[in-house]
Parts: sequence; C-alpha cells; structure tokens
Amino acid sequence: MAERLDIHPDNPQPRFIQQALKILQGGGLIIYPTDTVYGLGCDLCNKRALQRIYQIKGSDKRKLLSFICPDLKEIARYAHVSNPAYKLMRHYTPGPYTFILEASREVPKILLEKRRTVGIRVPNNAVCQCLLKELGTPIISTSACLPGQEYISDPEVLWDLFYHHIDLFLDSGIGGTVPSTILDLTGDTPVVHREGKGKADY
Repeated sequence: MAERLDIHPDNPQPRFIQQALKILQGGGLIIYPTDTVYGLGCDLCNKRALQRIYQIKGSDKRKLLSFICPDLKEIARYAHVSNPAYKLMRHYTPGPYTFILEASREVPKILLEKRRTVGIRVPNNAVCQCLLKELGTPIISTSACLPGQEYISDPEVLWDLFYHHIDLFLDSGIGGTVPSTILDLTGDTPVVHREGKGKADY
C-alpha cells in the first residue's frame, strides 16, 4: 500500500525527499505538488514505471507525456533548443509553462511513439526542485487525475483515487486546478496549444 507524507510546500523535509527518491530510483510512482496541479510521476529513465503511468492514465502512447527538469541547462540535454526558444524559455522559467520541443536522442523511445517532440517543464516549486536536484534525471509530470476527470485539488480525493495505484503521495495541502500553459516552440514562432496558469505575453 502507498504511503502518504505531509510535506512542507516551501521547505520540504529532507527525510521525505529521500523517501521519494528511493521510490523513484526503484521504479515506483509518486504523486507530488507542482506550481500548477498535482503531478503523477516517475523516473524518466525507467521504462517499466512509464508503462505503469500509461496504464493508470489510460493514455495512448502517441499522446504527449511531459517531464520536469530543474533548469534550462538540463532541458538542452533532452531537446533541441533554438536561440529564440532559449530566450523565451529563460524569460518564463521557472514557472507554469510546458514547452513543446524537438526531442534529442536522450529521450526514451517509449515517449516518442509516432512523434519527435517532447513536453518539458521547469516548475517553480520547492518540492519539485529538491526531487530533481537529488535524483539527477527528469521526472515524468502528468496531471494526477484519471481519464475523463477534471483536475483534482483536494488531497483526500487524490488519496482515495490513487492509493492503490502509486507508491507514495507527497501531500502539501490543497493543490491547484489550473494546468500549465503549453507553448509549442518547434516552429519559427511560438504557438499556444493550451491556455493555462502561465500568461503567454511574448
């Protein structure tokens, strides 16, 4: 059965971060807070864990699964970033934005079925940043809700829905209900794919 930990949103307890790391490194799934909605995630490099997320979300592998990175330097490892895109991302990160970019060879093939693009975020959230710093690899970031559901902010509802699907819930209290703004940066000009929490005022 999954474990539930009350983690401080601004000053995450190191022992809770370490527990989450052990689960991620072991191929487990966690629910964690972000600067938008609660995320369901795993280690980007663990294929079995990625398959578990697809099963939970009922997602076709052709659909985009995003992941979070600690900074722009890490993004450049997993995606091809043009100079204009880099300038725009530097302005918007960290923050509630997902950037669609051309994938590099570092991205696991399971995320690239019939596509060459990835969605990458640099969240402005202390829990995310601590996890990423310690783990050393990106973390999958898909909304913690089941197919057909709206975004869930209530930790009690999240726990009831997911405790038998996941290994750990990092509970930081009531979450958000507005997802990230998605910006496609694969072309000559940015395209807004989804209007969310981030203001697209480029």
